[in-house]
Amino acid sequence: MDPDTLEKVRRFNRRVTSRVGALRDRYMGRKRPLGEARLLWEIGPDGMDVRTLRARLELDSGYVSRLLRSLERDALVTVVRAPEDRRVRRVRLTRKGRMERRVLDERSDALARALLQPLSAAQRDRLVDAMGVVERLLTAGLVDVEAADPAGSEARACLQAYFSELDQRFEGGFDVERSLTADARVFSPPTGVFLLARLHDVPVGCAGLYYHSTDRAEIKRMWVSPDARGLGLGRRLLAELEERARAQGCRRLQLETNRVLKEAIGLYTKSGFREVAPYNAEPYAHHWFEKRLGRAR
Repeated sequence: MDPDTLEKVRRFNRRVTSRVGALRDRYMGRKRPLGEARLLWEIGPDGMDVRTLRARLELDSGYVSRLLRSLERDALVTVVRAPEDRRVRRVRLTRKGRMERRVLDERSDALARALLQPLSAAQRDRLVDAMGVVERLLTAGLVDVEAADPAGSEARACLQAYFSELDQRFEGGFDVERSLTADARVFSPPTGVFLLARLHDVPVGCAGLYYHSTDRAEIKRMWVSPDARGLGLGRRLLAELEERARAQGCRRLQLETNRVLKEAIGLYTKSGFREVAPYNAEPYAHHWFEKRLGRAR
């Protein structure tokens, strides 16, 4: 990667950490560092499983345990075993912890105002818009995509969410039993592959690839959670399946879609798919697409 690009990223990181006070031991003027303050905010008023907390903040278990012990000593949190599963630890804010979180909220608002106050209205809009872009791009980089068992619990949860959304959006609803490829097992090797996308260890998308022959593959069941849209995940899943089809020796990649899924149609056309005559009898399809694939590199 270009050294100038890396230096710009590092300079940006230095500027942000300095400007928001992340380097101070007493973050926001309180007696604890940023790590402990962030845990208080993330735990929230409803509490959280420690495992979920670790995944969301991408911290190792030992470090999170040390932070929680410090917060426990200050009587800000309690950590208990979940009654339904003793293996699961759950952390909750105490009354003192909730009060401390409110103070941190107020001071965080004050810091945000201090960042924006010196700027003109136009500059504020530019900065806030740029922050939104940076947040989306950084979040996109945290998504992991890997092959998974289509019969696994996470895959089935994604597929059920996908089917429910289609049922709401399609004219007349959606019944998976009427659809072609109703059995997700076709996406298991050697007849196919099923991709699962995770963000902070939570499934947020899926897509299946079915090898009809040595020459032709079809994409089915591609879905992105509403919470993960806008991150370019649909394009990423599509590109990953295309590479897998190409590596398998396929020369044609096909898919079909419903006319109400205009965002999907836009993605396919921008990704090089062209509309073709119907190649199957899918009852919910109005458009059929195909892309010619070159040889694998």
